Amino acid sequence: MMDRDRFPIDPWNLVETSFSMEDVGVTETIFSVGNGYLGLRGNQIEGRFAQEHGTFINGFHETFPIRHAEQAYGFAEVGQTIINAPDAKVMRVYVDDEPLSLDTADVREYQRVLDMRAGVLRRRIRWTTPSGKDVLVEDDRLVSFEEKHLAILRLEVTVLNADAPVTVSCQVINRQDGENVYGGTTTASKKAGFDPRKAERIHERVLQPQEYWQDKGRSALSYEVTDSEMTMAVVADHLVETENEYTHRTLVEPDIAKDVFRVQARAGVPIRITKLVSYHTSRGVPARELVDRCRRTLDRVEVEGVELQYERQRLWLDGFWSRSDVRIGGHDDLQQATRWCLFQLAQAAARADGQGIPAKGVTGSGYSGHYFWDTEIYVLPFLAYTTPLWARNAIRMRYLMLPAARRRAHQLNEHGVLFPWRTINGEEASAYYAAGTAQYHINADVCFALAKYVRATGDVEYLHREGVDIAVETARLWATLGFWRTSDTDGEESFHIHGVTGPDEYTTVVNDNLFTNVMARFNLRFAARTVREMSEDDPDAYRAMTDRLGLDPSEPEGWERAAEAMHIPFSPALGIHPQDAVFLEREVWDLEHTPADQRPLLLHFHPLVIYRYQVLKQADVVLALFLQGNHFSDEDKLADFEYYDPLTTGDSTLSAVVQAILAAEVGYQDLALDYFRESIFVDLGDLHHNAADGVHVASAGGVWTALVSGFGGMRDHFGELTFDPRLPVDWPELSYTLHWHGTALDVTITSDQFRIRAGEGDPLVFSVRGKPFAIGAGEEVVVPLVGQGPVIPGRPSLKQFADVRREDGTVLSASVPTVTTSIPVIGVTADVEHGADA
Repeated sequence: MMDRDRFPIDPWNLVETSFSMEDVGVTETIFSVGNGYLGLRGNQIEGRFAQEHGTFINGFHETFPIRHAEQAYGFAEVGQTIINAPDAKVMRVYVDDEPLSLDTADVREYQRVLDMRAGVLRRRIRWTTPSGKDVLVEDDRLVSFEEKHLAILRLEVTVLNADAPVTVSCQVINRQDGENVYGGTTTASKKAGFDPRKAERIHERVLQPQEYWQDKGRSALSYEVTDSEMTMAVVADHLVETENEYTHRTLVEPDIAKDVFRVQARAGVPIRITKLVSYHTSRGVPARELVDRCRRTLDRVEVEGVELQYERQRLWLDGFWSRSDVRIGGHDDLQQATRWCLFQLAQAAARADGQGIPAKGVTGSGYSGHYFWDTEIYVLPFLAYTTPLWARNAIRMRYLMLPAARRRAHQLNEHGVLFPWRTINGEEASAYYAAGTAQYHINADVCFALAKYVRATGDVEYLHREGVDIAVETARLWATLGFWRTSDTDGEESFHIHGVTGPDEYTTVVNDNLFTNVMARFNLRFAARTVREMSEDDPDAYRAMTDRLGLDPSEPEGWERAAEAMHIPFSPALGIHPQDAVFLEREVWDLEHTPADQRPLLLHFHPLVIYRYQVLKQADVVLALFLQGNHFSDEDKLADFEYYDPLTTGDSTLSAVVQAILAAEVGYQDLALDYFRESIFVDLGDLHHNAADGVHVASAGGVWTALVSGFGGMRDHFGELTFDPRLPVDWPELSYTLHWHGTALDVTITSDQFRIRAGEGDPLVFSVRGKPFAIGAGEEVVVPLVGQGPVIPGRPSLKQFADVRREDGTVLSASVPTVTTSIPVIGVTADVEHGADA
């Protein structure tokens, strides 16, 4: 899935051996560096020829009015989109006044390396100028995990074979509002066409200049955002080390700052320039104060020394990998891709610090920098089991959104809260309600993430202090959104939820979506249990919560009653769980015979065409089978997986990881590995042709879950830690680390053995394939394994629909929507067509 001559296999590094203009947007993404707050796309340091010259700060956004073609009450009114922060990456090199520009330069050597142990992006170029100068250019960049607001860029230029004049032009540019005076936009970025995955474009001025100045080697720019009124500042310092003579000239304007170094370079004598950059943003602090914060950051770093920042970065990552690494024996290609995915999770979440985790992290503008349910379902499990503090920070983001979510629920005539489908500032920003606001399941997803965190850590203190507010308020929404029905035959009551959209966005605004109902049931039960346990175990916190939320003591009982009566759709005729109440009444889309140039479907078919068919953007029921697997039998899982797998397009990058997990569990071992490979190379191989817009962070999180829960067989249903491994047949070993209630557990799986070793912490219990075990600090338990679960060859196919009948007796058949060129005449005889009496 990758060109291994250009991107050779290396377990700890992503290496590029040649430059290409054809996929510059993709390489900008995959060579990005960031820390969860600040992200620098992998643009070449010369600042030319990019698909997106990107510098992104988590939560730094502009707002704009959403213009609906037809307005209706409750539609989202104000959109939000991430802003491209001023670009400080630019350090242009000229030798004999000839610019280094990779599209035309005579490059004899090229290598770029993203070092995932050091957290540094390095590049080495050997360039021959038109006049025959042999020039070595080496540069690196770092976005600090320790210093949240710091980036470091270092450049070294050496003319190897002659004396020559060398100029280095270091710049900070406001690209959000300014034009790229060098042109250099790639053909790919100029292509027109609709794609809802891309960011909105604002044509009015966004960044209003505030304070800007230069002082010796220090340059400052600052801005206020036009409508969101956020503020930001960037300050850059330049440290020059060379034995050559040089001069320094400066220029500062509202949208650009230049520090230009003119050097009389002697042969073999290097020129080293270190650019220290600090970014600060705020929602309520004047830009001038942010400039002062940047100055303090840089002053501190310069006192400590630049080298110390690189040492701290390495030590920080040593700790990260000791907590987070997953090791795949005998497959360095998969190992490299897996570590790249895990590294992206660190770059997206480590210093989010109470902000959300955007769908693209801080690597691109895709999805406008919005936060989705992706974090709670796909990213948070990794955080909870490896670095729980990051998980709690992500949950607190939702806690801080509660006031806005209350307003949104009230606007939609519901009690409690309704979290926004997509947002940056807490307000709903989805203009298409059918696939946005209607996805009420986000409430349950947030509650599920809270429960996942508490299960993994045992952090009841946080649950009782803040988390309970999320549990109670989300449960309240289900209590008012759902309604009761009584059966005419046996008088049995059932609880239903209508007019919602599940994770599958190719099927919208339906009744009794299975995923939504199953997750709402969990939400209701968890909230009721939490309140009950608080009243018994922590009465002071319970009283404070009831006062704060105005909780009626009878509410939890109502939640439990609704949960027990929740309607879970099931088709006796097909032996499966329908995705929703009428899903099986639709026609079946024949994906096997859909032309490749009509994929993804959302870019080639009107939503109404898609909504008429049984076809999935992402695994909907299958995801429910995984998240709430303790409520479904093995037979249920197999039947449902086999039914839905041929209907799932994989147009969403969230699908492959879940399909890999369930395929492994039910026995489709080879298919599970295929889906896993698809998920780990989704960006590195640009499999969805949109990696240029930024990393698919949720898919990267799903890779960890596919390894640990899919092939590693880990589950935590009911707060009990269990294992049932499914090691691929050609993997000699899989090992990973979990943190369970503060104890590190190192797990190693081979074809015939499960081994677990406990670090420091309290004793704990777990089970392997139903057999219980106990382990204490420093102990090791070894469990023999017989096989790796059931094995089913091949993959489910649409052929299974032959002669299959719905509940009403009609036959299921598969087809592809067609465009007709003549008016069809349906259901009449030839005589009638010709006007004769019938």
